[in-house]
Amino acid sequence: MIMSREIKFSLVYRDMWQSAGKYVPRVDQLERVAPEIVKMGCFARVETNGGGFEQVNLLFGENPNAAVRKWTKPFNDAGIQTHMLDRGLNALRMSPVPADVRKLMYKVKKAQGTDIVRTFDGLNDTRNIIPSIRYAKDAGMISQAALSITFSPIHTVDYYTRMAYELIEAGADEICLKDMAGIGRPTDLGTITANIKEKYPDIPVTYHSHAGPGFSVASVLEVCKAGCDYIDVGMEPLSWGTGHHDVITIQSMLRQAGFTVPEINMDAYMKVRALTQEFMDDFLGLYISPKNRLMSSLLIGPGLPGGMMGSLMADLETNLEGVNRYMEKNGKPKLTQDDLLIKLFDEVAYVWPKVGYPPLVTPFSQYVKNLALMNVTQMLKGKERWSMIADDIWDMILGKSGRLPGEVDDEIKALAKEQGREFYTGDPQEGFPDALDKYRGLMKEKGWEHGPDDEELFEYAMHPAQYEAYKSGKAKADFEEDIARRKAKETAPAAAPAGAVAVTPQTLTVDVNGEQFRVSIVPEGSSLPAVAPAAVPAATAQAAPAAPTATGDTEELPSPLEGKFFLTKDSSESPLKPGDSFKKGDRLGYVEAMKTYNAILAHRDGVVAEIVAANGDTVFEDDVLMKIR
Repeated sequence: MIMSREIKFSLVYRDMWQSAGKYVPRVDQLERVAPEIVKMGCFARVETNGGGFEQVNLLFGENPNAAVRKWTKPFNDAGIQTHMLDRGLNALRMSPVPADVRKLMYKVKKAQGTDIVRTFDGLNDTRNIIPSIRYAKDAGMISQAALSITFSPIHTVDYYTRMAYELIEAGADEICLKDMAGIGRPTDLGTITANIKEKYPDIPVTYHSHAGPGFSVASVLEVCKAGCDYIDVGMEPLSWGTGHHDVITIQSMLRQAGFTVPEINMDAYMKVRALTQEFMDDFLGLYISPKNRLMSSLLIGPGLPGGMMGSLMADLETNLEGVNRYMEKNGKPKLTQDDLLIKLFDEVAYVWPKVGYPPLVTPFSQYVKNLALMNVTQMLKGKERWSMIADDIWDMILGKSGRLPGEVDDEIKALAKEQGREFYTGDPQEGFPDALDKYRGLMKEKGWEHGPDDEELFEYAMHPAQYEAYKSGKAKADFEEDIARRKAKETAPAAAPAGAVAVTPQTLTVDVNGEQFRVSIVPEGSSLPAVAPAAVPAATAQAAPAAPTATGDTEELPSPLEGKFFLTKDSSESPLKPGDSFKKGDRLGYVEAMKTYNAILAHRDGVVAEIVAANGDTVFEDDVLMKIR
């Protein structure tokens, strides 16, 4: 029996939702569940915000700053600490953030009621974490620095021990073992924890894991034996699967092992459980794949994190449609989703070491998955591996996002050289100059208030496009349209009733949080003719120069993949218009797929004759984007 030592629990209510699907509850729902979580009486901490939380508020048409204040207040009042997830250089988004915006974030979040900031870097580059430690402490927050745990020849016990020591010596108040895919091996995690506690016994250690591969319960026991202080937990109906181990299981195991653990008010547990199920039944369940409620040892091989599995299944479904259209067209047998999934897992295992073993955590888990999925789909269509690599993925490979843990393969280095790409070894932050003055000017032009503690200025600078969509009302309208479409699909009859007349549907294109959906509308009592479903954006890639088709004195430029067509990636670029001239290699536009923009490059000098695809249109592979002469 182990000498009694207290273990505290932290409910990762935000991550429970993100690991199950795509979204978190609305603020009115969060306000309802918060008092019941407090009544459970077993949580010292609750994860309330960070990561993708605020983008979801904007998508719902909610003010994220008001949401954070309302959601954290019941926990603040009860003396329960709140914590948020911070992506370091990327802060709350998928791309790097200027330093002045990062600094403002901690001041804003502290004022809104967030006590602890858990900062990780997707590459474990401490240069991207250490500034956040300083910024958080300057704002009066507790800085919890995270080790992104994965399992590879590079990511050893010594590697993580040295990283933890460096972060503590840089001022981190706490350390988190962020086992985002749940593939850390229990004995290794115990040794890392013991090493930290031996040198820094007063530094609190938290263990965060996902249940999917099946190691997490054993890992909890090992880290607790080694001195861990806090365990992140989930609860039904969103525990297990790609989510987290349930608090009841962890409490029972640790109590039997001799640790002191808090009591759980089971009446309150059942109330929180019921409310969470109610939110799923309302609309959130529409975005949760049933497969994400399952555990699978297949996840051990690719090491993909629980937090991205929700979107992965949607990506697979979309890419499967594209692959099977090609297969059918070329007289080949169609694939099942499981066929494609296994091919993807195998390709992730092949790609990962070749791009330098980036820890498989946001955003780099998405980059590795996207690259692997693009390789698979391209090779199934008779094309070459590495034929399409997106700019964001190249930035990771070249070191622009930070230092990769491993060495990039010679094959990739040769490809970079062939394309005129150079590797970068400087500080990643230097590539992203301060931006708050720019957004102050834009807000002044628009007549928008900066808000208490400059929180609206921060939100605009952090999520400019989403914030503008929120302010205009477009985000909420688009999201409600998507909810209606998904609910209609769930309740649609399997076949048209007898006597129903098939009519040509009216098709509307709806943009939802950067994803395109086509909605078909027919009169009541009519049946919808059999048509191929419209695709949500497919895999990411760097598009090679488009292969044109000549028609008279013009050439048609086809899309190299499925996704959404855009003329520009952001406001820093100017869109082409008919009559504009361009040079060989110039960017003509982008196809966005799986949240990555893939440049369409000109294969020769020319002039834009006609832009065929509208900005934001969903396009399939080989659809004509524009005509040139």
